[in-house]
Amino acid sequence: MGGPTGDNAVIEWLWPYAALLLPVPFIVRYLMGSRERAQAALTVPDLMSFSEVVAESGVERPRSYLRLALLWLAWLMLVTAVARPQWTGEPVTLPTTGRDLMLAVDISGSMATEDMEVAGNYVDRLSVVKSVVAQFVDARKGDRVGLVLFGTNAYLQAPLTFDLKSVNRLLVEAPVGIAGGKTAIGDAIGLAVKRLRMRPQQDKVIILLTDGANNVGEVAPEKAAELAAYDGIKIYTIGVGADELRLPSLGFLGTRVTNPSADLDEGTLEHVANVTDGKYFRAKDTQGLQEIYSLIDELEPIDQDPETYRPIQALYYWPLAGAFLAFVSLLVLTLTRPHGR
Repeated sequence: MGGPTGDNAVIEWLWPYAALLLPVPFIVRYLMGSRERAQAALTVPDLMSFSEVVAESGVERPRSYLRLALLWLAWLMLVTAVARPQWTGEPVTLPTTGRDLMLAVDISGSMATEDMEVAGNYVDRLSVVKSVVAQFVDARKGDRVGLVLFGTNAYLQAPLTFDLKSVNRLLVEAPVGIAGGKTAIGDAIGLAVKRLRMRPQQDKVIILLTDGANNVGEVAPEKAAELAAYDGIKIYTIGVGADELRLPSLGFLGTRVTNPSADLDEGTLEHVANVTDGKYFRAKDTQGLQEIYSLIDELEPIDQDPETYRPIQALYYWPLAGAFLAFVSLLVLTLTRPHGR
């Protein structure tokens, strides 16, 4: 049966010609009735016995009607189930794109540094990253997005998926330091490349965010970048962390200025981005990080090539359940008929 032509939700029948089965019981009854032999005359020994038969027949007649009604209901429900009703919902439009995007986010211990200002208060880097990245991911409807978290080790937290809410939830729930206190930038890039290299899409992107330098791991960032470039994968790198942080000095008589991002290896991050035709960005504060992700949105726009589909839900199990209940009721009615029959 063809699909619906309107925009409203409708109930369709996959096999509507099953309705031709409805008169089958009438036909069978008619054919069987023509072959029935004449029944023997009813004889009773006396008037008392005859009155008992009449009384019993008066009780049985309504039960016979009820059994007949249950049989017809069961048959009607079975035919309805055979016709395969289904609910077809209203059209849903999904944007699609050929872009696969892997996020590689540093969750090492240094991401707990409180040098990012939000509403006049300093909060840790990872909290700001989670907030900004969540907004970025929400805006990528139509892209497949995956998530790699790394510290001493790199882990695939979410494979490439259209389920952006799950990606965001997995990022938000990730505690700082759970992957170890060091920073395996090369391993993180290598893992992201591994997940992207077999994909058929031409637009494959890695966005790597870190606040440190590669100091552990089996793969050097430069080598991982070469592998990404060979597979046509573009890498955007982001160095996060303030340039200076004022802390109380000894004795609380003044403040001292430190550079909380002294360990950030900007040279390596720039090299990784340049080798893969990407870009390196420096995020010193919350606003800067937001602007970076907005710029990436402009550099990697979402291709709005919508596809329309209509959700379908099978309904045949409802009439099938009705037929089962009708048969059960008929069985109970038969087993509980009056004694003496």
